[in-house]
Amino acid sequence: MTPVLELTGVTVRRGQATLLNGIDWTVEEDERWVILGPNGAGKTTLLQVASAQAHPTAGVVKILGETLGTVDVFELRPRIGLTSAALAERIPRHERVQDLVVSASYGVVGRWRESYDGTDHERAQQLLIELGVGKLLERSFGTLSEGERKRVQIARALMSDPELLLLDEPAAGLDLGGREDLVSTLSVLAGHPEAPATVLVSHHVEEIPPGFTHALMLRRGELIASGPIEEVVSTATLSATFGMPLVLSFDEGRWAARRRTRRQTV
Repeated sequence: MTPVLELTGVTVRRGQATLLNGIDWTVEEDERWVILGPNGAGKTTLLQVASAQAHPTAGVVKILGETLGTVDVFELRPRIGLTSAALAERIPRHERVQDLVVSASYGVVGRWRESYDGTDHERAQQLLIELGVGKLLERSFGTLSEGERKRVQIARALMSDPELLLLDEPAAGLDLGGREDLVSTLSVLAGHPEAPATVLVSHHVEEIPPGFTHALMLRRGELIASGPIEEVVSTATLSATFGMPLVLSFDEGRWAARRRTRRQTV
């Protein structure tokens, strides 16, 4: 089985700054990954490389069996579902939800002169229903709540039936209820037998959906740990990743973390 993602010695530099340093990482098609790390760890940069939106300064990147740098990225990108804050900012606020989702078939943001058939519209509607926002079909993107926007973006990411799904901080900006609804949705998606390999970027272990299988931890562009989630997500690795003593707990399939108090260290 060919890995969905295979990074070998990947380094990314911008000017004098090293954003990623010598990253080795492999994702198989039946795996669900979470990338954890503080601000400035290189999480978004790693996702940009994984989505063929950016090239490494050094190292080899293979995406869906294709080697970055030797393949037409405009043919590769439609095979990848992506949600990110940068993409959300490009969405016209007047765009109808149905048009926003269906236009993913052409890899464009904003309807223009493309033509879609009934099957396209049916798929868009079904995805929105499955993600709990089917009633928003005729609404404009700018009128949606933050939680609704996140779900619509995930529907768009799934529209082209991608072989790889990349979610860059999908819970950012959500309140507690919105976050929990989204985590529940992503947990259901992770357990679906036809779901693509998935990578979720987050700052918080509380946002890891049940059913995710692997974790990768970054700090200042360096790989702290990666592998099966039950082995990687630990008090020691989390403390090393965030640079402070933390207490990690796990209950009913969900993690939680907080700073260790002085009393607890005695």
